[in-house]
Amino acid sequence: MDSVLKVEPSEGDGFLIAIEAQTKQAPGKGISWAYYVAYLHAKFNLPVLLITVCKNRPTAAWAVGPFMSRVGTWTTQITQPFVLGPDNVPEITDESSVARQPAIATFSAIVHSEGKRITAILNMLARGMRSFDRDTAKYWCEMLEVGLRDTPARETWRGLQKMVGTYFPGRGTLFEETYLAGQAQGEAKGVLRVLEVRGIPVSMSARERITTCTDLDRLNNWLDRSGTVTHAEELFSEESEAQ
Repeated sequence: MDSVLKVEPSEGDGFLIAIEAQTKQAPGKGISWAYYVAYLHAKFNLPVLLITVCKNRPTAAWAVGPFMSRVGTWTTQITQPFVLGPDNVPEITDESSVARQPAIATFSAIVHSEGKRITAILNMLARGMRSFDRDTAKYWCEMLEVGLRDTPARETWRGLQKMVGTYFPGRGTLFEETYLAGQAQGEAKGVLRVLEVRGIPVSMSARERITTCTDLDRLNNWLDRSGTVTHAEELFSEESEAQ
């Protein structure tokens, strides 16, 4: 799922919202959704509302379902998403609406991401999000970027993001790339610092190789080995042998 939220209303019982942006009809998706809902329900013992955000009418009409598990005339399980699409989600064009309803504004931008006004909508949304606290802004900025995948609007939105952090690991969002780049820089500094403290010279080529590496697993390996090597180039010896 793109996101799972726990809702604790002031009145009534809590529940989960499972959110997924759907760009097109996908065979077998109904089975996946049924599994997600059943798993979340069993794990947290809370009812689950599955929200599917669709960018076009054919996909929205398909996503309504219902998707059924049945044998003969007997239906064991029915999965019926709550669908947000062009017919039931209006364009949000007012900054004050973004501040009052960030979720609706975000979903609206995803739903209308293929429309002619999407650039103006995204600029308005970015301005409206300035009133949010940092964590709220980060969450909805990334939620929108994930929802805009496979659209030209995604790059437009990436150009409007200014903060650092990630709520959606593995999705390749701008926040995630920035966060991972910072992590890599920190690991690289650690490797160089250990070598420096141990009095081991580091050539320009080795320094460049360490500082430009973005592979966290590799950097972690170098950091572990930096405490035992006698020459900086020994950090890379296993990789050379593997090649």
